[in-house]
Amino acid sequence: MAEAMGDEVAARRERLMEGLRIYGGHYAELSRRFAAWLGLHSTDATAVLEIAAAEERGTPLSPARLSERISLSTGATTALLNRLEAAGHLTRTREHSDRRIVTLRSGPHVQERADEFFGPLARRLDAAMSPYPPRLLEQFEQFVAELNSTMDAHLAERPPLPPGSGDGGSNGGSGA
Repeated sequence: MAEAMGDEVAARRERLMEGLRIYGGHYAELSRRFAAWLGLHSTDATAVLEIAAAEERGTPLSPARLSERISLSTGATTALLNRLEAAGHLTRTREHSDRRIVTLRSGPHVQERADEFFGPLARRLDAAMSPYPPRLLEQFEQFVAELNSTMDAHLAERPPLPPGSGDGGSNGGSGA
């Protein structure tokens, strides 16, 4: 009985992960198209979106936080920020009481361009979500937050050694 329930949970996990992998692929393609539409490299467009989204949430990013969010070294992030600032896509301000802390703000046209590009999708997503009761969507938000926390914790751990690297055994990974 317990094994059957475990198999059912594993099968559900696989279906959910496959759906999320497909969504991730769509998100990556949409980001690539947004970058091309703006005439930017995809990493630059991702940075612009991260900066604008953080501003929208009321938690603007510092260069260090952006570096973490887009998985770039500090040097590569500095070069990226220099390009984006020169093109007018962002500004660096010192609005914190500690004047050494730099805050990234999107350029005046960025939110407008993002709204123009992503607006039609937002309306479609709103329509797709509208039949679902608010409580179910709230539960889904919590579920996605838990998935992200689980992935963050897993990624923060030391990765297993690759097979054949002299660890004397299997790394036991299951590749969710």
